[in-house]
Amino acid sequence: MRARMALAYSGIDYEHREILLSDRPEELYSLSPKGTVPVLQLMDGTVIDESIDVMKWALSQSDPEYWYTENIEMQNSLIDQNDGDYKKWLDKYKYHVRFKDGSYEEYQNAVGEILTTYESTLSNSSYLCGEKITLADMALFPFVRQGAHVDLAWFQGEFLNLSNWLNSFKDSELFLSIMKKYNVWNSGETGILISEFINP
Repeated sequence: MRARMALAYSGIDYEHREILLSDRPEELYSLSPKGTVPVLQLMDGTVIDESIDVMKWALSQSDPEYWYTENIEMQNSLIDQNDGDYKKWLDKYKYHVRFKDGSYEEYQNAVGEILTTYESTLSNSSYLCGEKITLADMALFPFVRQGAHVDLAWFQGEFLNLSNWLNSFKDSELFLSIMKKYNVWNSGETGILISEFINP
């Protein structure tokens, strides 16, 4: 989701192939042995297989609203925390029945501790790094959205500022533009179909 938003924001055209993770085609593994999405293959054959790296690459091509030009250290710190500790606890929170080493409440509390830091920041500013949207906002937004929807009543009751921040992105033209549904791509087919992004 965040890779798609960055590519759309930067105005980059690409061939889109939608796959089922339960039935991953060999073409995906040929690009990236990890077999995860997204995977971006550039015209020179370079493969980028981490969503944050896709975002940073896209912004290096075009960053019209200067998402990634100020507060770089702060942005990177927020992204590292999100992609590390927050993502770890989020997975356990979402799939708590699989993770028997802790309880649902423990996982929710761990997620909540991190969300509380965002809530505090947003009590004094419109966005996570100040008064303008940055890469950090867009990189964290899909994961905060996932955490919110595990228990939306809890999230909205605990995090008013963060809820408003989240809703502003959920209602944005950019987000709505990348939520189009695609048919699943079958091996051997061609056409505009996500696992592989190609910059023209």
